[in-house]
Amino acid sequence: MRVYLFIAAIAGGATFLLTPLIRHLAIEFGAVGEVRARDVHTVPTPRMGGVGMMLGFVVAMCFASKMSLTRGLFHNTMQPWVITIGAVLICLLGVCDDRWDLDWMLKLAGQLIISVFVAWGGLQVVSLPFGSLVAASPSMSMAITAILIVASINAVNFVDGLDGLSSGIVAIGGVAFAIYSYIIARNSPSYASMATMIDVALVGICIGFILHNWHPAKLFMGDSGSMLLGYLVTCASIVMTGRLDPTTIHASIYLPVFMPILLPILVLFLPVLDMCLAITRRLAKGQSPMHPDRMHLHHRMLRIGHTVQGAVLILWGWAALISFGSIMVLFFPVKYVLIGFAIATVVLTFATLYPYFRRRIPELRAENAALAASRDPARENMGRPKHSTDTVSTGKHGRPQ
Repeated sequence: MRVYLFIAAIAGGATFLLTPLIRHLAIEFGAVGEVRARDVHTVPTPRMGGVGMMLGFVVAMCFASKMSLTRGLFHNTMQPWVITIGAVLICLLGVCDDRWDLDWMLKLAGQLIISVFVAWGGLQVVSLPFGSLVAASPSMSMAITAILIVASINAVNFVDGLDGLSSGIVAIGGVAFAIYSYIIARNSPSYASMATMIDVALVGICIGFILHNWHPAKLFMGDSGSMLLGYLVTCASIVMTGRLDPTTIHASIYLPVFMPILLPILVLFLPVLDMCLAITRRLAKGQSPMHPDRMHLHHRMLRIGHTVQGAVLILWGWAALISFGSIMVLFFPVKYVLIGFAIATVVLTFATLYPYFRRRIPELRAENAALAASRDPARENMGRPKHSTDTVSTGKHGRPQ
């Protein structure tokens, strides 16, 4: 465990120290995001923060290749280096988008090419646990792997709209999955786990970057960062669950992440939910799935009255509930986990809707008071007698004058 904590510290420290330099380079390179109609920030801010995270990950992998516990993971296999090369390539693709704002189809094509390269290099889902373990053909494995990577990349990219939001969500999911993969690794002769190694490095670069990205952010991660995070969290999932045999693991351990297709959805539930809602919403309007709007989950949080920091913290809470809820069954009986999950859901729901009710309840009271006041004169007129107290003067013939 101390080795993994050290790897996380190396990744976080390198990211934290390199990010100010990347910010300066982003300004020189012209990768400065202009304020758009859908943006929350009001000041042009440099992007390309993902380069700092990518460098932090590369440094952590280089250290891990020399450490006694994890260096065996680099022997007789190119998989860790293929994953690292893929991280560099996906980050460079994001840099191009941060600088020149690539067309979404061109960016998607680049993601697919890099994903296929990584799958061809050995990172593949080689088994599909649909009831029983079913071996997939090489071409099918590569296709499933590429689809999973591209979906996760774009899910994180969709949710990257507030300072610290996507990096915090990925870090929370990374911690949960690192705990699970570490427990799985304890059943093997060696505690070394490539999935755990990638996850702790991922958590480290997220924490190192959040220190520069907390609101008001000095630097945005940009697509170079959001795509990198989605790529790495899926690679860690596939490394373990894509080759996991449920017959060798106790059911209570295997249950929380039953299949490699389900695991990224659990870890990245909020980004995947936001992506699905956005695509459905845009297609229903006849728009492109990548058409920008201000209807993402974080935009809705701001609209009901949350501050940027408050919205981020609450969305972190939801991510933690979903991510850690899936692994709590490893330590506690299921009924207690469900009770705790229900209580936490109620608390987070109240926190999520509190600004709306705080603003809306006084408005409803004012509307009811105004409605009651408008009805009172009508009621008074209905009860008033119809005779008049006014006098009318008459002439000598008794006619009114």
